[in-house]
Amino acid sequence: MKRRWKSLFLAFSWVMLALGTSIAIILTQPIAPTTAQEPAVAIETDKKPSSQPTETTKPESAAEPPPTPEEIARQQKLMEADKLYLAGDYAAAQKIYREVKKPFAKVSELPQIKPAIADPAQLSPGGKVYWREAQAGIISKLQTRTLVPLDLLVEQYPEFIPGHIKYAEILQKYGDNKKALNVLERAATLYPNQADLIKAKVTALADTKKWMEASLAARQFAILNPNDPQATEFNKLAEENLKRYKSHIRSEVRGNTIANIITGALGYALTGSLVGPFSALDSTLMLLQGEKAVGESVAKQAKKQLKLVEDPQVVAYVNEIGQKLAKVGGRGEFKYEFFVIPEESLNAFALPGGKIFVHAGAIAKTNSEAELAGLLAHELSHVLLSHGFQLVTQGNLIGNLTQYLPLGGTLGQLFTFSYSRDMERQADNLGTRLIVANGYAADGLYNLMMTLEKQQKYSPPAWLSSHPGSDERVEYLEELITRSNYNRYAYEGVTRHAEIQAKAKQILKEEKERKEKNTRDR
Repeated sequence: MKRRWKSLFLAFSWVMLALGTSIAIILTQPIAPTTAQEPAVAIETDKKPSSQPTETTKPESAAEPPPTPEEIARQQKLMEADKLYLAGDYAAAQKIYREVKKPFAKVSELPQIKPAIADPAQLSPGGKVYWREAQAGIISKLQTRTLVPLDLLVEQYPEFIPGHIKYAEILQKYGDNKKALNVLERAATLYPNQADLIKAKVTALADTKKWMEASLAARQFAILNPNDPQATEFNKLAEENLKRYKSHIRSEVRGNTIANIITGALGYALTGSLVGPFSALDSTLMLLQGEKAVGESVAKQAKKQLKLVEDPQVVAYVNEIGQKLAKVGGRGEFKYEFFVIPEESLNAFALPGGKIFVHAGAIAKTNSEAELAGLLAHELSHVLLSHGFQLVTQGNLIGNLTQYLPLGGTLGQLFTFSYSRDMERQADNLGTRLIVANGYAADGLYNLMMTLEKQQKYSPPAWLSSHPGSDERVEYLEELITRSNYNRYAYEGVTRHAEIQAKAKQILKEEKERKEKNTRDR
């Protein structure tokens, strides 16, 4: 009885001490310029190392057949095209790439995109009527008279950029922010290089408190259009919105501080261990320091729990590709690191702050450097868009509760939630832009989806398990590449990839033999 009262007294003392500490933390942290809070949303992350038992990561159930003569001939042609491409003979290289690559199935169904126009005088007579009617509706402040002609205008004349901007502006005025963003997103997909359109999109995102998305939209425009007169202004917009996002996160974390401390104290009362309270305080301090600190801490845990490949050529290959992609991502505040795990599944996962882990099976089972770059770019996009950090901050209290359970803590939390479908689509979209910006074939990520579909015939790929369906992704990647006029007929990197692929397969073979030996010796 005395022991129970003593534990309760110590727990109460801890709460008092922790509350004082948390108040000090709050007072010493910089005040956020904005205190607006976004409602928390339930999201998931699928990045599960196959070294931990999960439902989606399964052993290989069937051996893959050797390549067919047609596949071997295709690979040899791609090698020839790559050689010409690296030599600067782009015309000859593209001719071979076109011979080898099949046209997209849906391309013929997509309407031709007309050149963008900004002057109403360039509209057809019908377009001019819609524009005049909309202007008259604005002057008379009549909602229907304004929105109906604008809707018809952007539908029938999507090349008229001011129409999209005005339509979104009026929708926002009447409180339909979601539709306004959809209008701008659709227009930006058709005309990604129109500065005024992208600026309107950035502003609309910021107005709805989607500051990270606003920052990335501005950054992407600056990166992909370095010679545009407004590139500097877009970089400034990117920084401003990134600061607003960070301020919002600090406010959100500060709001959870007391709850985390109380959780730690309750853990102490239940377990008699001070690990819980100090972990709750540590995680709060870490989150207040930002996603770079989170990434460093969680990667440190991951490197202790996961075996890593040490072959210098394999690691250097993955790191070289990853660093090139990260360089055009526009978030130089992170220290990007790429690690390879000796697991056979085609899988990879990202941690906040630029820490990417790739299974050796991803090297062994992809067909080219462009495909592997697509996988890395997708994971890197989750980092650039702060998806993982959003998961950690929104699930921080849950994370502190799970530390009292097996495999709990931040690392376990990251490996047991899943990214939302919107996050996955954003990562596919940005990932494709990253590989294009680095001179890889624009269909690197698209071809990865096709490889994954083939892998599914033999065993379900872990990387695909909780993503949107591969058919759906193939379709919207086709549309993205086609509408954006990205170049499919660029560098594939087949020869170099094949060399590293052989090393990865040997590493996996040796790892399998080692595990079998350990099993026999038990």
